[in-house]
Amino acid sequence: MKNKIIRIGTRRSALAVAQANLVVEALAKAGTGLPAELVLKQTEGDRILDKPLLEFGGKGVFVAEFEQALLQGEIDFAVHSAKDLPMELEEGLGIVAVLERGDPRDVLVTPASSGLSGKKEIVIGTSSLRRKLQIEEMGKTMWPEALVRCENLRGNVTTRLSKLMEGSFDGIILAAAGLKRLGLWEDSRYDYHCFDCESFIPAGGQGILAVEGRLESGLEAVVKPLEDEEARMCLALERKILKLLNAGCHEPIGVYSRVKGKEVEVLGISRRGEEIKRIHLRGGSGELDELARLAAEGLS
Repeated sequence: MKNKIIRIGTRRSALAVAQANLVVEALAKAGTGLPAELVLKQTEGDRILDKPLLEFGGKGVFVAEFEQALLQGEIDFAVHSAKDLPMELEEGLGIVAVLERGDPRDVLVTPASSGLSGKKEIVIGTSSLRRKLQIEEMGKTMWPEALVRCENLRGNVTTRLSKLMEGSFDGIILAAAGLKRLGLWEDSRYDYHCFDCESFIPAGGQGILAVEGRLESGLEAVVKPLEDEEARMCLALERKILKLLNAGCHEPIGVYSRVKGKEVEVLGISRRGEEIKRIHLRGGSGELDELARLAAEGLS
């Protein structure tokens, strides 16, 4: 393996490349001694931007090309935003490393100094049913005089921010982790309103980078130093809850977990029919299966 170059697959967007480069940097820091190169691919999810994801395959549209490339040996690893991973991975593949979780929060982005108070209607750009559900609920308190309406918005972060600045939307909702990884956190063109994870519950896996690879390829040891145990445990718990709920992107579901001392805390939101359900549970790190079961029960 001495002369091996580690090939890391990623999407072409600036955010995907920045995230893959975090893995490359982490590998260099870990002292593997193996050079790494990025293999850029455009996925179906990147090509079709005029439809919501749920109309043409859900989360898997960002992952399928990389799974085929892994199975065919074109790449050694693929880097994904964990929230984009489908519940079932292709046979022979698995999450071989989970990096430390970044900022899990959602952020309402508006043009700097624009202000939303006094408007009769506020149009928010998002393609996420989870974000739509929560901003429409929260909007009743934040802007009691206004009607909050969500319109579909897809594309990479730069595209979404451009549409905001062109005036297509009054505000858009993005992930804090993505803005930070792109170096946009201090950008004075925008105002950021960060929601805490209790009142605006993130997507399962939000803020986490997952490295997918071939199981038993002999390369797992290369990425082992990148593993963060706490992030792995939280991701496994969140994915287990979503799996029990049989959740894709056809339902508005948020689920988030964090470790506090010896306890694991789980927060969740879902809508079933017209009813909005919320959960807030605590349990020990040895009770994850039971926590997942109770969470899924409470959100069903």
